[in-house]
Amino acid sequence: MKAMLAVMLVLPLAAMAQPADLPKAQPNPKANRYAEVPGFFKLPAGRSMGSSSSVMGDSKGNIWVVDRCAANSCVGSKLNPIMQFDAGGKFIKSFGAGLLQFPHGFTIDSKDHLWITDGVPPEGKGTKGHVVMEFDASGKLLRTLGKPGMAGQPPNGFTEPNAVLIAPDGSIFVAQGHTRDFKGTPRIIKFDASGKFIKQWGTPGAGPGQLGMPHCLAMDSKGNLYVGDRDNNRIQIYTQDGKLLGQLTQFGRPSGISIDRNDVIYVTDSESTNKDGYGHNPGWRRGVRIGSLKDGIVTDFIPDPNSTLETTGTSAGEGVWADGKGAVYSAEVLQKRIVKYVRR
Repeated sequence: MKAMLAVMLVLPLAAMAQPADLPKAQPNPKANRYAEVPGFFKLPAGRSMGSSSSVMGDSKGNIWVVDRCAANSCVGSKLNPIMQFDAGGKFIKSFGAGLLQFPHGFTIDSKDHLWITDGVPPEGKGTKGHVVMEFDASGKLLRTLGKPGMAGQPPNGFTEPNAVLIAPDGSIFVAQGHTRDFKGTPRIIKFDASGKFIKQWGTPGAGPGQLGMPHCLAMDSKGNLYVGDRDNNRIQIYTQDGKLLGQLTQFGRPSGISIDRNDVIYVTDSESTNKDGYGHNPGWRRGVRIGSLKDGIVTDFIPDPNSTLETTGTSAGEGVWADGKGAVYSAEVLQKRIVKYVRR
């Protein structure tokens, strides 16, 4: 099995500079055993969904969504961007008004605490952002890492934090750098459970261990860290100490990653195109690719239903979460909706 993993799952380090994909990796697999559940989330009267790259369930079966205040930015809005729904999509409550300006990455830890990264809106306005915030399920803000409204660098600050992940031992991992074309400061930053800075790694570039845009984070059952390196059309795999183990390229241009307890990986690709006009990962299509980390084979592909948008330069599904019971949730930015998919 170990020999198979070296060939099928992870591109060996010696081959990482090569653009070729792994055996059996196809840009647009035909298998799609999933269908959309229309109108699953029921919002309160008068409230519409905004752009979102964040959806995840807690240990009690509730589903949490973080949107951008019925728009693509919360700057100046009085709406609550953090929303809780029950397992059937019924709205329960919301909170967080005035605390976030451009919520981006989102995770829920073993205590059902909500961790959210706050970035910078496309128009660059606002006085918040550049932070990671921890809330309890009641909406109480427990702590803030970074300095609101102030771009910085570790150990005391962040610049455009994209994603946050909490390891089983409470260690905190943050991915930062949302500027394209290797012009930002992409990093993976590790803190202990108390928030004490431990280390950071990553420099701009396309080589092994370098980063273009570390847009999302996930962890497998062995504790390995998966970094969605979007600008390099790959997922890089590290130990929790930053040692590079290899990469995956067969899941497209990753905007979001979710790994379930069975090591099935779900990757949403919001920027690839089957046309040449957009310029990102030509030949690949947008959608959610699903496969097992045991052999690295892509088994399912849920295509982006908005294929007419593939040359507009805008994003489709960015965030992704799977409940382990057959349902997959995709958080869409341009379309301003959260979509539930179930097995046919």
